Amino acid sequence: MNKLKFIVAKKGIPEEQFLKDTLSNNIRIFRHRRNWSQFVLSEKANISTNFLADIEAGNTWVSAQTLVKLAKAFEIEVFELLKPHEQDVNHKLQHENDINKTILSKFSQDLTVVLQEAMEKALKHVKKQYKIK
Repeated sequence: MNKLKFIVAKKGIPEEQFLKDTLSNNIRIFRHRRNWSQFVLSEKANISTNFLADIEAGNTWVSAQTLVKLAKAFEIEVFELLKPHEQDVNHKLQHENDINKTILSKFSQDLTVVLQEAMEKALKHVKKQYKIK
C-alpha cells in the first residue's frame, strides 16, 4: 500500500478530498509563512482572489496550470503543494492562530491604555478651556 493510500485509509476520507484538503492546507501554510494575504498570493499567481479562497476552503480542484502558477508564486516545486505532512497541519495553524491572538490581545491592551491617556488629556484640556472644575 502506498503512503497516500495508507494515510487516506487511516483518516477515513476519499483520496480526492484528502488531496484537496492537503492542497488547501499547504497553500494556507505557505501563505502564512510569508505573511501574504489571499489578495497578495492571487496577484502573484495571476488568479482571482475568489478562486484562491475556494481552493483554500477545499471547495474546488485546480488545473495543472494553476498548480504551476501557485508553486511559482511561492518559489517551490509543485509536489510540495500536494505533499502530505507528517505533522497535523491543523495543529500548526492553531499554533499560528494562538500566536496571532496573543499579539492582538497585547495590541488591544496597549491601545486601550493609549486611548485612555489621550481621553484624559483631552478632558483636562476641555475643562481648562471652558473653566470647568
